[in-house]
Amino acid sequence: MTTTSKQIIATRTLLYSRVGESEKRKLTVGIVVPYHLTPGSVSFAFDEDTAGCAIVFDGIPEDEIVVFGADKIQALAMAVDIDPYLRGLARKYDFFYETGELYFDA
Repeated sequence: MTTTSKQIIATRTLLYSRVGESEKRKLTVGIVVPYHLTPGSVSFAFDEDTAGCAIVFDGIPEDEIVVFGADKIQALAMAVDIDPYLRGLARKYDFFYETGELYFDA
């Protein structure tokens, strides 16, 4: 994971392989506690309730993904829907359930 100081509140464990390779390795996707934005923390204007929530990856060399919402509930809801973010990474990786079955239908 790209951060160790943030509190992980939910995880999903998967397997992955690089596209074109057969060796499967463990991947843990973590959701970090949502937080309110502070002045200077982002490069866009925001309201006082605007929040961010990070998705972190333990097992693949990818940066965390931060999603933003109108408040902490919306930011969290957007972050826990990890499938669109994993689909974005599917150019590089194939994802599997721990049973070995494909995570996404082909």
